[in-house]
Amino acid sequence: MDDTAPAGRRARRGGGRDARRQLRAGGDTQAMPFITRNTPPVDILTDEAAEIIEANAETILEEIGIDFLEDAEALALLKDAGCDVHGERVHFPRGLARKLCETAPSSYTQHARNPSRSVEIGGNNMVFAPVYGPPFVRDLENERRYATIEDFRNFVKLVYMLPGFHHSGGTVCEPVDLPVTKRHLEMIYAHQRLSDKPYMGSVTAPERAQDTVDMSKILFGEEFVANNTVTTSLINANSPMTWDSTMLGALKVYARNNQACITAPFILAGAMSPVSVAGTLAQTLAEALSGIAFTQLIRPGAPVVFGSFASSMSMQTGAPTFGTPEPAKVLLGCAKLARRLKVPFRSGGSLTGSKTADAQAAYESANTIMPTVQGGVNFVLHAGGWMEGGLVADYAKLILDADQLTMMQSVVDGIDVSDNGQAMDALRETGPGKHFLGSSHTQANFETAFWRSSMADNTTYEQWSSEGAVESHERARKRAGEMLEQYAAPELDPAIDEALRAFIDRRMEELPNSEY
Repeated sequence: MDDTAPAGRRARRGGGRDARRQLRAGGDTQAMPFITRNTPPVDILTDEAAEIIEANAETILEEIGIDFLEDAEALALLKDAGCDVHGERVHFPRGLARKLCETAPSSYTQHARNPSRSVEIGGNNMVFAPVYGPPFVRDLENERRYATIEDFRNFVKLVYMLPGFHHSGGTVCEPVDLPVTKRHLEMIYAHQRLSDKPYMGSVTAPERAQDTVDMSKILFGEEFVANNTVTTSLINANSPMTWDSTMLGALKVYARNNQACITAPFILAGAMSPVSVAGTLAQTLAEALSGIAFTQLIRPGAPVVFGSFASSMSMQTGAPTFGTPEPAKVLLGCAKLARRLKVPFRSGGSLTGSKTADAQAAYESANTIMPTVQGGVNFVLHAGGWMEGGLVADYAKLILDADQLTMMQSVVDGIDVSDNGQAMDALRETGPGKHFLGSSHTQANFETAFWRSSMADNTTYEQWSSEGAVESHERARKRAGEMLEQYAAPELDPAIDEALRAFIDRRMEELPNSEY
């Protein structure tokens, strides 16, 4: 496998005191291409309970079945593999889906055009990607409005510059000012040109997935893409227990080209799954197993991720709710089920139903990202910028979330019990009744001892008040504006850029202007 991408440039790395200070404040994006945990995952699902859920998932697959809609090829492949097919309903004999999943890799490398940005997805690694899919934005003027391609480019630029994100993501917002049939071209190009972090592909039609693959071949080289994974793309089940032709079509394109897919049930518990955690876990596992198995039928060994997105709902209004205990339990349970299946796992994020970057947004996002990190999620979509139940991509919240994401490496680093970590020299030097501020140990470690927020205000009330009493969301919008003014695009071979633009221009001419 070739591990050197031909496009882009290698990142510059800093050193010395300034670099340490920047890392401490969450500012050195090159220092964290992805997070590696040194602590065991939180496990609230016993082995006995996991076996019950796995048995129930097999029952769902065997007795109830999974719908594969409007895809004759998929039905034929599944029948040939041993499934019992009735119309578009597919029944998996007990154990077959899990057997088919055995060829899926336990981890894979997604290459970025800048090799130092490549990410390892699976194992003890964790990759943060931004919000995905909102049609609205809350902009730098704090106005809620429909998203445009300019907003999309701005979010890509910010994610590129923010060290908390390891991945450029996919549809960070939906640019409604471009036709549905054509907007994917400008979105993929924005990821390729404005960032050198890894990116996701288009999934809204098979031909759009193919455009992603073709553009990736231009960026990386055809041979490189043939032998390496350069995209990870989101394939959502139409829960409960249904795969539609659009998602299946995109999945087939990516799998055949050895590009990674996240097969992800998308569940609002109580509406799209049972209200119980165990029932939701069984359904999620059944749907994920069917998707992973189908991916392996398309191409054994193709990289695939077990995805789970589950929220609870208000029984009073029917609205989705976030940061509540039950989805956290589903996340932690699914994480264990994925480990038992020996495939990478996607879930979690910084999720909230709040309408602004207020206290509700903060505690709901914290209550989602912490079990995400502690549970051992490998690929974290919606890690920053998510607002209003996924309807809005918020500039301010992207900045605030990214700040918190830089803290997560420290969370999973574990406890340092080296000689320096034990600090016995400091205890001997200081002794009873004195302070440690002047100790040799403190002086040697003060720059890196504690994680420090780059966005929190830790001044006195008097200073904060005299400087305008600026609240966090205002500081974040200001920071976003400053970053966009300072943005400089990563280098790209002009010949590659020209080839990408020529491809886009040709496809723009070929494709109709349509809103579906």
